[in-house]
Amino acid sequence: MDIFGSQLEEALPILQEQIQGCDFLAMDMEFTGLHSVLPHSLKPSLFDSADDWYRKVRSSVQKFTVCQIGLSLFFKQKSNRFLSYSYNFFLFPLTFGSIDSEFAIQATSIQFLNEFGFDFNKFLKDGISYLNEEQEERLKKDILTGNWCPQSASEKDKLKEVIVAVTDWEASAKEGDSIRLHNLKGFQMLMAQLVLRQALPDIWTIPVEGSELLVRKVNRQRRQQLENSSLDPCGKNRVLLLARGFTNIFQTIVGAKKPVVGHNMLMDLLHVHHKFYRPLPESYSEFKKNIHTLFPVILDTKILTGAVWKEFQFPWAGNLSKIFDVLSSDMNPASPSCPLIEHAVDCRKYVENRCPHEAAYDAFLCGSVLIQMAHLLLVSGQGETEELERSYTQYVKIVSKYVNQVNVIRAGFSCVNFSGPDPFPKRPPALLLTVRGWPDVDEQQIYREFLSICRVDVKRLRGTQFLLLTTKFKGVRAIQQEYKGHPNLQLCVYRYWRHSPAVCCVFSVCGVVLVWSAVAFVLGKSVPQHL
Repeated sequence: MDIFGSQLEEALPILQEQIQGCDFLAMDMEFTGLHSVLPHSLKPSLFDSADDWYRKVRSSVQKFTVCQIGLSLFFKQKSNRFLSYSYNFFLFPLTFGSIDSEFAIQATSIQFLNEFGFDFNKFLKDGISYLNEEQEERLKKDILTGNWCPQSASEKDKLKEVIVAVTDWEASAKEGDSIRLHNLKGFQMLMAQLVLRQALPDIWTIPVEGSELLVRKVNRQRRQQLENSSLDPCGKNRVLLLARGFTNIFQTIVGAKKPVVGHNMLMDLLHVHHKFYRPLPESYSEFKKNIHTLFPVILDTKILTGAVWKEFQFPWAGNLSKIFDVLSSDMNPASPSCPLIEHAVDCRKYVENRCPHEAAYDAFLCGSVLIQMAHLLLVSGQGETEELERSYTQYVKIVSKYVNQVNVIRAGFSCVNFSGPDPFPKRPPALLLTVRGWPDVDEQQIYREFLSICRVDVKRLRGTQFLLLTTKFKGVRAIQQEYKGHPNLQLCVYRYWRHSPAVCCVFSVCGVVLVWSAVAFVLGKSVPQHL
C-alpha cells in the first residue's frame, strides 16, 4: 500500500497500532544517491579503518536524501502462518518557516530508480515530510515567532493568490458568510490556514473534503473562542504532527522496541539516524551507541545469508530477490514445512506482482527471507522436515547469534557489531606490487591493469610500490598465477614487518646508528692511550 503526505495523518493511528502489535518489522529504503564520488578521497575503500569509512559515508549521508521507505510488519499466526502488512512511504524534506533542506542527486541512482519504475511525481508532489530533533527545535521557534513564510517560489505564489482571493471576498462578506478554496493538499493546506489567520483577524478556516478549505467570516470574540478550543485544526500540536510526518512512525518504532530487519542495511541505519533522530555524530563509536539505543535488536539478512549459504551450499544468489527464489524452491530442504507468509487484505499488491527495488516489496522479501532461513536452521538442527507448528520464540532463538551484526559492503572491516566490538575481518592478504619500467604509473592505471581478473583497491605504498586488496581469496590466487614471472610487475604477499616504510625506516636508522657506534668504538680503541 502506498502512503503519501496527504494520507499520513488519517493512517497514522492504525500504523502505530500495528507497529506496536507486530512481532517484528522489516525495513528498506531508496535514496537519491549512495556514495559521493567527488572528491575521490571520499570513495569507500578496503583500506579504510572503521573511523575512515564512517567519515566518508557520513559525508555522503549528509548530501543525499531518502525518497522512499518500505515497512513490512509481520505477525505470527496460528496454523504455521505469518501475516504481513507492507507499506510504501514516499518522502520529501520539509519546507516550512526557516527549514529548507538541501540534497544532492546522483545520476546513477536516479537512473537505477527510473529503470525499476519509481514514481518521481509521488516523491516530489506528495511526499511525506520528516524532521530530526535539531530541525524540530527550529520549527518550534518558528511557531512561537509566527514565521510561516514558505521557501519555494511556487508556494509563495500559491499563497499570494489565496490571500488576494480571500481578502477581496472578506471586504464585502457578512458575518456567517463562507467561501471554499480548492486544490490545497497536506502542508500547503496548513500553510494557507496559518497565513490567512495571521493576515485576516475576522475569519476562521476549516479543512473539508480532503483538498478543500472552508473560510468563514466570524467576529473577533468568536475567533478567540475557537482558537482556544480543542477544535482548532491549526494548533501547535497539529502543526508539529504534520511537520514530523514520517518521524512519527520512526518514533513509534523506537518506542515499540521490536526487532528491526534489513538486508545490507547499514546505509539505511545511517540515514535513519541523520534524517529522523539527530545529525550524525562525528564519532563512529557514538553512532554505534546511538543506533543500539534506538534499536536494541537488529537483524541483517545479508549476514545471515552468508552463514546459511555456506552451510547448505546453495547456488550463488547475488541479490535479495534471488535469495528469496532459492529459499522458496525445492533446493531448500525445509521449504515444504516453511510457514505460509500471507499478505493482509489491504496490502495485496505483491500477491501476484514482483516489484524489485520498490521499498515495501524489498522489505517484504527481507522479512520473508528471515523467516525462511530461521525455519531452515531450526528444522536442520532438529533433524526434522515434516510440517510442525514452531513458535516465534523458537525462530528468534535460532538466529540470536546473528543479532546486531550488520554487513559492511566495502571497507577494511566486514561487519559492524552494534552491541560490542567489531569482529576481526576474515579477508584475503594484501599484495605488494613492485612496478618496473612504467614511469609515472598511478593507482587508476594499476586498477585497470588488474580489472579483467578481479576488482582490487589500490594504494601507493612508496615510489613504484603499491598495495592491492580484494575481497576474494580466489582473486588473490588468480592475480598471483597470472602475473607470476612478469618482467615489470612483481607481486608478493605484503608483510608489515618486512615491507612497511615506517618499519624499514626504523631499521635503517637503527642500522646507521649501529654502524657509527661500531666505527666509533673501533676508532676509539685505536687512539693511543697517551693522547
